Amino acid sequence: MATPSSQQGDLFGHPRGLTFLFATEMWERFSYYGMKALLVLYMVKYLLHPERAQTVIGFAGLKSGLEFLFGPLDIQPLSSHIYGLYTGLVYLTPVLGGYLADRLLGQRRMVVIGASLMAVGHFMMAFESMFLLALFVLILGNGAFKPNISTQVGSLYAPGDARRDRAFSIFYVGINLGAFLAPLVCGTLGEELGWHYGFGAAGIGMTLGLAIYLYASRTLPPDMRSRVQSEGPAKPFGRDEWRAMGALVLLALPVTFFWATYEQQGNTIALWADGYTDRTINLLIWSGQIPVTWFQAFNPFMIFAFTPFVLMLWRWQAAAGREPSTVAKMAFGCFGVALANLIMVAAAASAGGGKASWLWLTAYFVVLTLGELYLSPVSLSLVTKVAPARAVSMMMGVWLATSFTGNFLAGYLGSFWSSMAKGSFFTMIAVIAALAGLVILAFVRPLKPMLRES
Repeated sequence: MATPSSQQGDLFGHPRGLTFLFATEMWERFSYYGMKALLVLYMVKYLLHPERAQTVIGFAGLKSGLEFLFGPLDIQPLSSHIYGLYTGLVYLTPVLGGYLADRLLGQRRMVVIGASLMAVGHFMMAFESMFLLALFVLILGNGAFKPNISTQVGSLYAPGDARRDRAFSIFYVGINLGAFLAPLVCGTLGEELGWHYGFGAAGIGMTLGLAIYLYASRTLPPDMRSRVQSEGPAKPFGRDEWRAMGALVLLALPVTFFWATYEQQGNTIALWADGYTDRTINLLIWSGQIPVTWFQAFNPFMIFAFTPFVLMLWRWQAAAGREPSTVAKMAFGCFGVALANLIMVAAAASAGGGKASWLWLTAYFVVLTLGELYLSPVSLSLVTKVAPARAVSMMMGVWLATSFTGNFLAGYLGSFWSSMAKGSFFTMIAVIAALAGLVILAFVRPLKPMLRES
């Protein structure tokens, strides 16, 4: 079967479809991170105050349920729990979205459904009473979109094509380009003009992503479901396929704790930037206060700034025969998050009872970003290489579901923010990340044959 690359010709050494998938994912991440940059601040500073919270459809029931589990909740811990529940469910529904793509609808149709739902959900955020309904629509949309856009990147390349890992690193730059622009645009609009302007901008971004994807249809790979069906009746999974899927599931367990610690950046780190950071900056061309939401742009900016250097390092290590395995890289990613939080321990100590310099947060994001580069993009590539072709979207959904439990746990951990000394809080986060790295490191040798790593 001809690949899209052979049909359409390459662009910059990769199939043309990669460019359009890059752009689609960039706008989807713009919409997601634009809304996410505002979410906790919006709830803490505005929506969940008693006179407004009672107008939100379903709020009383959700609050009662969370307080049944966790006891009485003030505005900040309640906001952290809602944030964690939302960002967690966003990464649970991809299991269903991947299953529907593999079995019924195909990857392309699911991406269109998901993008449409997310555009509607972002525009619903403009209505305060529909806040929880909007989050529900966004959760469903992301579940349909997320696993199926990622698997299409892998489907652009034949088995064994050495460009696949580099393609996922390029694709990951698209993710973070959108995530970089989102706080600057949506965050600034939300903080300066009004929350709903920021949410509306997120909706426009998602609509642009959907339009690009529909335009690009002829350059995209056929659905994996169609390819598998053309090969004849489905056969039961073989022993090696079960072993590969089992290895991915085992590896997913400690990765959950990576996301629980990493995702503090949109939760408690945002609160640190708001209440405990001296955001004054004096430059030759500008001086003033750095907006709180702009700190959410630090990580994605550093992603596309650092990616070329990380790839150069890996190529140099590979030439010398010393490149770490994928699983070892993932362990190093956890250690990076641990080190980043130790930097925040030092920031809390330097602040005393006052505020710490914004440079501490810059150092935190530098180390956090390097940790992310060692875990997130390589793990996406690993899933597309290891998972059986007829279950690749579902396994991508299972892998993304590590962020469900991770984000839910992140919300739970964030609820301790108000009651703990800040140095103690960051120490707790660092210890959890380090333990996750040690567990993954222990998996390197046992999982190597199952993951077919060289």
